[in-house]
Amino acid sequence: MRAVLQQSSQQTTKPKLGVSACLMGAEVRFNGGHKESHLLTRALNEYFDFVPACPEVAIGLGIPRETIRLVGDPKHPQAVGTVHEDLNVTRPLAEYGEQMARQMNDICGYIFMQKSPSCGLERVKVYRENGAPFDAGGRGIYAQAFCARQPDLPVEEDGRLCDPVLRENFITRVFAYAAWQQVLKDGVTRRALTEFHSRYKYQLMANDPRQYRALGNLLGNMGRSDPAELAPRYFSALMSALKTPATRRTHTNVLQHICGYLRDTISASDKQEIQMLIDQYHQGIVPLVVPLTLLKHHFRQHPDPYIALQVYLQPHPENLSLRNAI
Repeated sequence: MRAVLQQSSQQTTKPKLGVSACLMGAEVRFNGGHKESHLLTRALNEYFDFVPACPEVAIGLGIPRETIRLVGDPKHPQAVGTVHEDLNVTRPLAEYGEQMARQMNDICGYIFMQKSPSCGLERVKVYRENGAPFDAGGRGIYAQAFCARQPDLPVEEDGRLCDPVLRENFITRVFAYAAWQQVLKDGVTRRALTEFHSRYKYQLMANDPRQYRALGNLLGNMGRSDPAELAPRYFSALMSALKTPATRRTHTNVLQHICGYLRDTISASDKQEIQMLIDQYHQGIVPLVVPLTLLKHHFRQHPDPYIALQVYLQPHPENLSLRNAI
């Protein structure tokens, strides 16, 4: 049973992640330094192949170099030099973002350097012409162009990955993206779409219950529609739903649903123990891994073929221990 439960998170090859090169320890920053993330280089490198890129170096800015900043309309800022204002690298950064989005067509996610005028995803400072910052931040030029070309790709900033809920959510999305790439590789059919959605039923219910029902209706009304035409719309909606972090309330709801598959096979005392742990999780006394571990134990003793296929039970490698802190 354990092998079946873990199959959803295991890949024949490690998923590839794009990453800002400075986060991998490359000395490519404006001052010749780096911003190595030990989470990436020590904790995640066993499970992912990283594809580093530094857009500022790639477009010809040196090391060390003059810093750049975002100026003008926060929605459409310009990337200019902080010393020489005639240095405008907006177009080269945007073009490089589009180029890399085309070239990195086999990655399953991207981790960007926060606050960077080239790579930041949100809250990047944008300045008025008089030098005063806007209250609202913007997005780095390279990151904006890249994400526009790959809108369904899971993306996150390094700083936000320090939050255990956001970290677990991002990596869940990365493995979902990788699983979908396998569906595309094998060929999109009605059966493939239905089976994929069935495997993600409880994961979707945890992340976005409303979208879970909407996606179920979408496939349920597939009829004679061309699955190849439906698939991109389905997957975009799926990735949007998974981006919503699950809460204790939605996790608890899913745990209760899964527990229902054991009602005819385990003793009253075992049911009481599971219920106690689910309640303790809901109250914030124990992490999610505690009731999940007990549920998996009982499903090893009393296998259920439908539950065995559910990605929710192991959406990422167990050794990452991502659910120990949520």
